[in-house]
Amino acid sequence: MAGLLRAAATWGLFPWRSYCSRGMQGELSKGFVEALKAVVGSPHVSTAAAVREQHGHDESMHRCQPPDAVVWPQNVEQVSRLAALCYSQGVPIIPFGTGTGLEGGVCAVQGGVCINLTHMDKILELNLEDFSVVVEPGVTHKTLNTHLRDSGLWFPVDPGADASLCGMVATGASGTNAVRYGTMRENVLNLEVVLPGGQLLHTAGLGRHFRKSAAGYNLTGLFVGSEGTLGLITAATLRLHPAPEATVVATCAFPSVQAAVDSTVHILQAAVPVARIEFLDDVTMDTCNRHSQLNCSVAPTLFLEFHGSKQTLAEQLQRAEEITQHNGAFRFSSAKEAEERSRLWAARHNAWYAILALRPGCKGYSTDVCVPISRLPEILVQTKEDLKAQGFTGAILGHVGDGNFHCILLVDPEDREELQRVKAFTEQLGRRALALHGTCTGEHGIGLGKRQLLQEEVLRPVANDILVPSLSSDLLQPGEGMVIRLQVTSQLLFVRSLEPKDLSMANMSLDWAQVHSEHVLQAADANQWK
Repeated sequence: MAGLLRAAATWGLFPWRSYCSRGMQGELSKGFVEALKAVVGSPHVSTAAAVREQHGHDESMHRCQPPDAVVWPQNVEQVSRLAALCYSQGVPIIPFGTGTGLEGGVCAVQGGVCINLTHMDKILELNLEDFSVVVEPGVTHKTLNTHLRDSGLWFPVDPGADASLCGMVATGASGTNAVRYGTMRENVLNLEVVLPGGQLLHTAGLGRHFRKSAAGYNLTGLFVGSEGTLGLITAATLRLHPAPEATVVATCAFPSVQAAVDSTVHILQAAVPVARIEFLDDVTMDTCNRHSQLNCSVAPTLFLEFHGSKQTLAEQLQRAEEITQHNGAFRFSSAKEAEERSRLWAARHNAWYAILALRPGCKGYSTDVCVPISRLPEILVQTKEDLKAQGFTGAILGHVGDGNFHCILLVDPEDREELQRVKAFTEQLGRRALALHGTCTGEHGIGLGKRQLLQEEVLRPVANDILVPSLSSDLLQPGEGMVIRLQVTSQLLFVRSLEPKDLSMANMSLDWAQVHSEHVLQAADANQWK
């Protein structure tokens, strides 16, 4: 490993002509491809057009140039050697998990090498008494919970798709259980990360899995939600939770969107310990009835889930029913049997595909804003009105217990005028969320689609005259949506916005002992620069 890094240093930085042929975009030299094969073996490297195309997009509408090559490392040492090789030759690196993202985060906007981490799929360590587990990046959340089935523990963060856990870390994922158990940010204890030059970093220290710490800043949090721009996550230590003794699911329909959202706010204000509270509008319920063979009212609806003992569940269910009926709910029903509960949540998780059936042949685009709970009724009602007024085919649903919701729009990808209208609608919605002191993304991440909104959300408060040159490597996800780059000098933090045209690879001298996380976005507050 050390020898490889020394060799990389002797090759010099970024000699494009020695390993990369850029006369034609999307080509790597034969010598560079052979170097990749020397690291992972010939069977684990592909430059086939079909394979590259498969790795050039996710579930989103964003499409761009595929990577120049795809590699499948088998262990962290190979990932480190690949990173060092690519970095020494100036080749972009694109981490890839299961490809279930919704913002185009895996698009290879400048070509490069896609590092598919799914072959690293071991559960490395399970600490039952410490409520923690260490997983490699190829382990998905469903695989982990299957492994934990007889342990009395579970991992509650559920984004819907069977996403890889390290990919969920990279995007700051959450899902239906976040209202009670938190997002990935609250459930990651430690990370093993390969940095751009091949160095290996353990963000909380090698082997550590403490529940809390006051020792300096939280470096782990810096990488949660970094979307592959700071390093490749090769292992994650996650927090586990006791499996609930009993579970009950309830559904109730409402006469209006306002009534449903008001009930959500009132349930939370009443401190009812709800585990999930999901909103589905009338369009979503109609599609779910047909797609998943439900028999629910075609009206704005809440899906609720409660965890606890049988006695406490009865109390929670009664209190929730009283609150919802006060807001005009009808058809309040509950399900205790596992089969019925699974059927209801399967319908919720398959809502994306149910909505796509409204307009066959078209693509779906999902917005993802989040606002303070008190502002949720206002923005949700207004968004529903805008959706109707502009004549879009679409639906609204979301994790309203967190103030997070999605507007799924169906669009013809060949209709440029419609695409522009959808883009304008989503930008307007994002800016409305920002105006209500919310965020442009609650869980999908920035990717390609929210770069401008991220700058408006985080960077505008920062005085332009203190922006300094970038320090993070622009080889990791170059041109991708994480436009905030970080520099630490004498423990002073600066941030800078980079457009793809500004990408450079000039400065990579980073002392990671000085990098800390929770203050990264806080430093964007204008008051800290006075």
